[in-house]
Amino acid sequence: MTQLVIIGIYLLLLLALGLFSSRLFRGTSQDYMLASHSIGPFLLLMSLFGTTMTGFALVGSTGESFKEGIGVYGMLASSSGIVHSLCFFLFGVNLWKIGVKNGYTTQIQFFRERLESNGIGLLLFPVLVTLVITYLLIGVLASGLTVNGVTRGSFPELFADYNGGVPPWLASLVICCVVLTYVFFGGMRGTTWANTMQTLIFMVLGVVTFFVISNKLGGLSAATQAVLEHHPEKLTQGHLPKLKFLTYLLIPLSVGMFPHVFQHWLTAKSANSFKLPIVAHPIFIMIVWLPCVLVGTWATSAHLNGVLMFPPDFHANAVLPVMVGKLSSPLLGGFLTAGILAAIMSSLDSQFLCLGTMFTEDIAVPIIGKDRLSEKQIVMMARGFIIAVVAVTYGLSLFDPRRVFTLGIWCFSGFTALVPLVAGALYWKRLTKAGGYACVIVAIGSWLYFFQDSGFASNPKYSVLGMLPVAAMLACSTAAMLVVSLITTPPSDKTLAKFFPES
Repeated sequence: MTQLVIIGIYLLLLLALGLFSSRLFRGTSQDYMLASHSIGPFLLLMSLFGTTMTGFALVGSTGESFKEGIGVYGMLASSSGIVHSLCFFLFGVNLWKIGVKNGYTTQIQFFRERLESNGIGLLLFPVLVTLVITYLLIGVLASGLTVNGVTRGSFPELFADYNGGVPPWLASLVICCVVLTYVFFGGMRGTTWANTMQTLIFMVLGVVTFFVISNKLGGLSAATQAVLEHHPEKLTQGHLPKLKFLTYLLIPLSVGMFPHVFQHWLTAKSANSFKLPIVAHPIFIMIVWLPCVLVGTWATSAHLNGVLMFPPDFHANAVLPVMVGKLSSPLLGGFLTAGILAAIMSSLDSQFLCLGTMFTEDIAVPIIGKDRLSEKQIVMMARGFIIAVVAVTYGLSLFDPRRVFTLGIWCFSGFTALVPLVAGALYWKRLTKAGGYACVIVAIGSWLYFFQDSGFASNPKYSVLGMLPVAAMLACSTAAMLVVSLITTPPSDKTLAKFFPES
């Protein structure tokens, strides 16, 4: 019960923070969705980092390194820090300037005016919602598995079918309700404050978790030596083909098209607010990913009381929570679990809010007419859609879960395939409406084809010509955008003057 009490207290603190932030709500949709562009450098760093570090980064990376070895760090972590900061610099700052100048709240508003087409919003909305819900599934699955893993054996009779731990479906339900509550009342301001608190918590407790587990395994050298003796292949790139390894470098580009990251960019107080996130983000990535990858690698050869802790076929998603539950005291295990949940929830809240914002600003308001809606009605529509998204995501999480890491790769691949659209919109004057449509249609079409061909993410070894599917998706969407734009009518001089005023 100790772990559950600590987790419960932590969740209550989050609720209190969200309810407190709602007292500062100014009553406008801009304040609910963008915190009135009032976020400074530190809060922007915390919110951006928190929203990009999910169950994929903690639970997923630990499980994947358990299956594939330490090469997971080179596959994603080392490149993510650099690529994310590059996206903040190349996309974030420019989109902030354009967004604040033109009063944008969502990506779709930007693309509508840049491509001179209202229809692009109707095409992009279901695509982005589908990809974000896939992203949300990662967090919901990871939260349930985490609580179940650290409470295994605590309720042998009550939850016998779940290894004596709190059922994943119950834990996920509670987490969803908590996040929904503070997003519902606090909006972007509550989300940003919660992200800041949770980012600090999971970074500090993540480091603590790493040293606690390493000490229980005999120290850094002993834990690594055990892997050398039993599974030396886990300390190399392993059997992963070089071409496939290299195409993992494309995955971090996805951050350039995350709608929730776009929304956080627009909350910045000024362009100078981006300086700290650009510099510090790679350092923060290393602090979080390196311990998780090492712990997952150590788990392949970890022994407890002379018995191997994890057989090779152990469920990858449960490795980190079970390590925390078995190798720490109940008190410390509760705090460490709170840290893991903090990382998971710091992404869920931003994603819930961005979907509510997109529905309101890109679908409901254009159809009904802004002059026919009050600010209160706009906020309530956003809140209503957030509730619907939470319900759908939770329902999907009850089906047979995939590996968190594999599901994440598929989600990020879809966003990466759309990155040529934002790059072209910002830096290529020749991008046309038809080129934008072609990019989106080919990106999502190729994603759906490969996703279905992989057994809907059931095959973690799936590849296309020896590469990750994202390489083919990105090549196809880029080619479609370039070719169609070059053979269709260029944008009007009015649009070019609006989005490229200095040229």
